This record gives sequence, C-alpha cells and structure tokens, in this order.
Amino acid sequence: MPYVNIKVTQEGGPNGTGPSTEEKQKLVAGVTDLLASVLGKNPATTFVVIDEVPLENWGLEGRQVSTIRAEQG
Repeated sequence: MPYVNIKVTQEGGPNGTGPSTEEKQKLVAGVTDLLASVLGKNPATTFVVIDEVPLENWGLEGRQVSTIRAEQG
C-alpha cells in the first residue's frame, strides 16, 4: 500500500492558487501509473496526497521562498 506525499509551494503571492485541479489530477495519475509500472503496485491501494505550502512556510538556502521570489521580480 504505497503512500506518496507531494509538497509544492503555493505560487502567485499570499492568495496563490498553486497547481490547478487538472494539474493535480495529472500528478496523481502519473505517480500512480509510475508505481504500477515500475514496482507492480496496485493502483487501488496507492495513496497520493498533494500538500500546498505557503511560500513563507518554505525555506531554501536559509531564506523564505517568498523572499527569494520577491527578489526575482
């Protein structure tokens, strides 16, 4: 019974939308298919969870991603 947790940042500022519903569906289907084809896992028992993390709650190189994005323009 595989469990896959995908964490992505919410893009687009404080009210960022993050991935669309369609993009999330593609992620869930793609990960499920990958586990089935590579490891022979049953899609019926494969769990995929997508967590969207606010930019200020994600750090990289000792800084918040919100700060990095603001510096990039």
